[in-house]
Amino acid sequence: MMHGIHPLPQARPGDLGLCPLRLQRLLDALQGDIDRGRLPGAVVLIARHGQVALFEHLGLRAPLRGEPMTRDTVFRIYSMTKPIVSAAVLMLVEQGRLQLEDPLPRWLPEFASLEVLQPGTGERVPAQRAPTVHDLLRHTAGFTYEFLGSTEVHRAYAQARIGSRERDNAAFTATLATLPLLIQPGTAWEYSRATDVLGRLIEVVSGETLGAWLQARVFEPLGMKDTRFDVPEDWLARLAEPFPKDPDGAPMMIVTDYRRPGRHESGGGGLVSTARDYARFVQFLLNRGTLDNVRLLGPHIVDWMTADHLGDLPRASAGSAALLPPGHGFGLGVAVRTAAGLAPTPGSVGMYYWGGLAGTSFFADPALGLQAILMIQAPNQREYYRALFRNMVYAAVLE
Repeated sequence: MMHGIHPLPQARPGDLGLCPLRLQRLLDALQGDIDRGRLPGAVVLIARHGQVALFEHLGLRAPLRGEPMTRDTVFRIYSMTKPIVSAAVLMLVEQGRLQLEDPLPRWLPEFASLEVLQPGTGERVPAQRAPTVHDLLRHTAGFTYEFLGSTEVHRAYAQARIGSRERDNAAFTATLATLPLLIQPGTAWEYSRATDVLGRLIEVVSGETLGAWLQARVFEPLGMKDTRFDVPEDWLARLAEPFPKDPDGAPMMIVTDYRRPGRHESGGGGLVSTARDYARFVQFLLNRGTLDNVRLLGPHIVDWMTADHLGDLPRASAGSAALLPPGHGFGLGVAVRTAAGLAPTPGSVGMYYWGGLAGTSFFADPALGLQAILMIQAPNQREYYRALFRNMVYAAVLE
């Protein structure tokens, strides 16, 4: 074992109620697809009751260079950034510096005159109310992602190059505020760039850059030494890379090139991290706000974060609806299981999870004291492995 990269105490799977043979089946299934050329490689971490039962690396982290995957491989985690930034916002709430009822223009006045594009007519009408911080956290603010549809709003996002790394967070929100909303705030769930806005909100409230605030208040206290918005030159050799071409023939998503500097510290998708680091963050949530005698959030605040905040609100677009299967809602930065059945994958009520655009994913099941992290870097091949991973992890839980 490499020194310093184990995230949590270790235990034998059987001592944690996990079946070693069934965990091996999971590894064999992933290795089979690596051998068939469908995945470059993977890092798998499964922990229960705060102890690691499985931490394995498979295949290659850099297929063009033939370099093997290692447990300290750095991954672009994309939207797995969102739970971290959402927790950071709740830290400010705990400090009395922010409230979820606050209208967004109170902190970011550029959003004071938002308009909603009427479907069919193309007419812009004023937003009936301002989005709140709560709306941003639960994705009901009216924003969207350019890749979730083909309406005029989605096209406007693409034309504005809203995802550009060349803008800092202040310039990002200034640009986003000129674009129309897809829906009226508070009326439906639409997965969106709202968490990028939260990143700028943290900067305005704290007076620091998002990266500096997270480093001092979250990453250092939790011992997340390999999580940040840029990739230093001496980390590049550890950075996972996808295949140059998708083996299934699908168009390739262009992953972030961290060899080129960027200015946008994307609160919704900009971090890189390792399985070790992310397991420490997830365990902090499972411990209801504390890790290694460091408390960053109160237990009831974490319970609030990981509860469903949507209720009966509809999903605004088919693209967003596909991200929340039946039996699931959304909390403050994470999807939340609301029913034992209905969904096509197993899980306890109260289980929460999310994933990243290039294949990374995690879930945490408080009822079972269970967390599981799958780190891959393989665009266009994500959903199959997320379902496979969840099915096979739950199959290994025997008590």
